Amino acid sequence: MAHVSTRKIVISIALVAGVSLLSACADKPGSKGWCEDMSAKSKSEWTGDEAKTYAAHCVLESTTIGSEAWCENLKETPKGEWTTQEVADYAKYCVVDQVTQ
Repeated sequence: MAHVSTRKIVISIALVAGVSLLSACADKPGSKGWCEDMSAKSKSEWTGDEAKTYAAHCVLESTTIGSEAWCENLKETPKGEWTTQEVADYAKYCVVDQVTQ
Protein backbone atom coordinates (compact mmCIF):
# COMPACT_ATOMS: atom_id res chain seq x y z
CA MET A 1 0.00 0.00 0.00
CA ALA A 2 2.75 2.48 0.92
CA HIS A 3 4.46 1.72 -2.38
CA VAL A 4 1.40 2.82 -4.39
CA SER A 5 1.04 6.08 -2.40
CA THR A 6 4.71 6.89 -2.79
CA ARG A 7 4.53 6.23 -6.50
CA LYS A 8 1.51 8.55 -6.87
CA ILE A 9 3.33 11.29 -4.97
CA VAL A 10 6.45 10.95 -7.13
CA ILE A 11 4.37 11.06 -10.33
CA SER A 12 2.45 14.10 -9.08
CA ILE A 13 5.66 15.94 -8.24
CA ALA A 14 7.13 15.09 -11.64
CA LEU A 15 4.02 16.39 -13.42
CA VAL A 16 4.01 19.64 -11.45
CA ALA A 17 7.72 20.15 -12.14
CA GLY A 18 7.22 19.46 -15.85
CA VAL A 19 4.35 21.91 -16.17
CA SER A 20 6.34 24.54 -14.26
CA LEU A 21 9.33 24.13 -16.56
CA LEU A 22 7.21 24.39 -19.68
CA SER A 23 5.39 27.50 -18.49
CA ALA A 24 8.71 29.15 -17.58
CA CYS A 25 9.66 29.12 -21.27
CA ALA A 26 6.84 31.45 -22.29
CA ASP A 27 7.59 35.17 -22.39
CA LYS A 28 5.93 37.24 -19.70
CA PRO A 29 3.11 39.42 -21.04
CA GLY A 30 4.49 42.93 -21.50
CA SER A 31 8.10 41.79 -21.90
CA LYS A 32 10.20 42.53 -24.98
CA GLY A 33 9.88 38.99 -26.35
CA TRP A 34 6.14 38.92 -25.75
CA CYS A 35 5.70 42.29 -27.50
CA GLU A 36 7.69 40.99 -30.49
CA ASP A 37 5.59 37.83 -30.63
CA MET A 38 2.37 39.83 -30.46
CA SER A 39 3.54 42.19 -33.21
CA ALA A 40 4.08 39.19 -35.48
CA LYS A 41 0.68 37.74 -34.61
CA SER A 42 -2.44 38.85 -36.50
CA LYS A 43 -4.36 41.41 -34.45
CA SER A 44 -7.57 39.52 -35.18
CA GLU A 45 -6.14 36.65 -33.09
CA TRP A 46 -5.51 38.83 -30.02
CA THR A 47 -7.72 38.54 -26.97
CA GLY A 48 -9.00 41.65 -25.22
CA ASP A 49 -6.49 41.15 -22.39
CA GLU A 50 -3.62 40.77 -24.87
CA ALA A 51 -4.59 44.01 -26.63
CA LYS A 52 -4.80 45.82 -23.30
CA THR A 53 -1.40 44.50 -22.17
CA TYR A 54 0.12 45.33 -25.56
CA ALA A 55 -1.18 48.89 -25.35
CA ALA A 56 0.12 49.30 -21.80
CA HIS A 57 3.57 47.79 -22.32
CA CYS A 58 4.51 47.60 -25.98
CA VAL A 59 3.55 50.93 -27.52
CA LEU A 60 6.04 53.03 -25.57
CA GLU A 61 9.48 51.45 -25.12
CA SER A 62 9.74 52.90 -21.62
CA THR A 63 6.84 50.73 -20.46
CA THR A 64 8.01 47.48 -22.10
CA ILE A 65 9.04 45.26 -19.21
CA GLY A 66 12.76 44.55 -19.47
CA SER A 67 13.56 47.24 -22.06
CA GLU A 68 16.57 49.45 -21.36
CA ALA A 69 14.30 52.45 -20.77
CA TRP A 70 12.08 50.45 -18.40
CA CYS A 71 15.10 49.24 -16.43
CA GLU A 72 16.49 52.79 -16.21
CA ASN A 73 13.13 54.24 -15.12
CA LEU A 74 12.76 51.61 -12.42
CA LYS A 75 16.38 52.05 -11.34
CA GLU A 76 15.68 55.77 -10.76
CA THR A 77 12.57 55.00 -8.69
CA PRO A 78 13.25 54.66 -4.94
CA LYS A 79 13.37 50.93 -4.15
CA GLY A 80 10.86 51.41 -1.32
CA GLU A 81 8.26 52.28 -3.97
CA TRP A 82 8.81 49.14 -6.06
CA THR A 83 6.12 46.47 -6.06
CA THR A 84 7.06 42.87 -5.42
CA GLN A 85 6.43 42.14 -9.11
CA GLU A 86 8.71 44.99 -10.17
CA VAL A 87 11.48 43.60 -7.96
CA ALA A 88 11.11 40.18 -9.58
CA ASP A 89 10.93 41.62 -13.10
CA TYR A 90 13.93 43.89 -12.50
CA ALA A 91 15.97 40.96 -11.23
CA LYS A 92 15.00 38.79 -14.19
CA TYR A 93 15.13 41.27 -17.06
CA CYS A 94 17.56 43.96 -15.92
CA VAL A 95 20.12 41.94 -13.97
CA VAL A 96 20.05 38.28 -15.01
CA ASP A 97 19.28 38.84 -18.72
CA GLN A 98 21.98 41.52 -19.01
CA VAL A 99 24.55 39.23 -17.39
CA THR A 100 23.65 36.29 -19.66
CA GLN A 101 23.70 38.32 -22.90
